Amino acid sequence: MNDYIQLGLQAMQERDYEKAASHFNQAIEANPNDPVGFVNFGNLLAIVGELEKSIIFFERAIGLDAKAGTAYYGAGNAFYQLEKFEDAIEMFNQATQNELKEADVYFMIGMSYYQLGQLSHALVHFQTALEMNPTDLDARFQYGLCLAQLEQIDEAMKQFEEVVVHDKNHADAFFNIGVAHAYKNEPQKALEAFEQALEIQPDHLLAGNGKKKMEELLTQ
Repeated sequence: MNDYIQLGLQAMQERDYEKAASHFNQAIEANPNDPVGFVNFGNLLAIVGELEKSIIFFERAIGLDAKAGTAYYGAGNAFYQLEKFEDAIEMFNQATQNELKEADVYFMIGMSYYQLGQLSHALVHFQTALEMNPTDLDARFQYGLCLAQLEQIDEAMKQFEEVVVHDKNHADAFFNIGVAHAYKNEPQKALEAFEQALEIQPDHLLAGNGKKKMEELLTQ
């Protein structure tokens, strides 16, 4: 890795984005045929919210090296943030075909399918992400949400319960445990889960609403 890239990455870590841009620009001028400078400049632009511009840099990197997995991944993330989910899926799939077979990539493919409402496709990719990294609580939570929406309630509940074992402050997981209990007609258990969610996040509107409904049910 050339010195300009190192200096740019250091400046990025220090959140000195102007200095990082200057170093990455020098890297590109020094090695205009090296995709690494373009990928890093693309990542920098994405961080500062210049998503459309970042895609141009990722595409330049891909033009120089059609196997640049990190460039496809960067472009996929930018498309995802722009809510162009089909384009994001295409880029993430290209990343996996070019040596970037990592849990994060499969997670993002899952998220893209989830946003498109294609739950069974999302489910498969969350499952793959989890197999590759069982400690990824975001992937486990999203996997649980997918299962719940596909009405696989018991399996979903297992995932949410696993999340709260490792993160006792995950209000959304407790809320979803409450929803699962309510679905199974277990109002007392649902109430307890909603109360736990509210203890962690007092302004959790959905949990507040759930708690109220369960209290009404229990007093009938």
